[in-house]
Amino acid sequence: MSLTRRQVTGAALAAVPLALAAGGTAEAADRPRTLYLAGDSTAAQKYADAAPETGWGMALPFFLHRRLSVANHAVNGRSSKSFVDEGRLDAILAVIRPGDFLYIQFAHNDEKSADPTRYTEPWTTYQDHLRLYVDGARARGARPVLVTPVERRRFDADGNAVPTHGEYPAAMRALAAEEGVALLDVQALSLALWQELGVEETKTYFNWTGTEQDNTHFNPPGAIAVARLVVRESLRTRVLRPRDVCRLDDEIPTSWITWPEATA
Repeated sequence: MSLTRRQVTGAALAAVPLALAAGGTAEAADRPRTLYLAGDSTAAQKYADAAPETGWGMALPFFLHRRLSVANHAVNGRSSKSFVDEGRLDAILAVIRPGDFLYIQFAHNDEKSADPTRYTEPWTTYQDHLRLYVDGARARGARPVLVTPVERRRFDADGNAVPTHGEYPAAMRALAAEEGVALLDVQALSLALWQELGVEETKTYFNWTGTEQDNTHFNPPGAIAVARLVVRESLRTRVLRPRDVCRLDDEIPTSWITWPEATA
């Protein structure tokens, strides 16, 4: 049976972590590791001028032991395409090491069909760009993890939480199955959480202020809740080990969230 070019490439990339692990599994397991986060504004670090808006990546370290640090590269307004085109994936791949993780969450801005610098089509260019992250991480002995996009706050007239990401989550799920990549289905988990909380209580998780009604971005309670979903699912899917995780069942004070001053 002849192999396609993708199968040959995939097999070669998959073999790299095994070769690296053969020479240093114990060392990689014992040394401090880094969880790199590539994504958009729902996960990104926010600064003092944006408070109380909070990316869920800001709360991620609260649930991880100190030997697993977080490098949050998520940036407002980026899609899987524009993040690559701006060299942001290359910046991660230049420093990621064997044993590290690359969590990949995009779709909010991939959906913007009027903007050719960001738009991707779910079953073609979206998957093609996600493969760049997956292949890049694997080639460096790191573990890629696909994260379906966290849901917006949207309810129908009957109070049912409504999905907003079209076919992007399904396309990511299919890619994860095809490529054998770990998947955290945060879209489904967050939609279920918003349904459980209901129309009014979800307002206390999103960036609703006296002047703004933002149903996409989070405030501290929302960011903490989504980060908890991410880590709990990472544990359930065995991406992370119990020794990597802490405080999953603890109340996290919102005062732990801080917004540094933006640097020039």
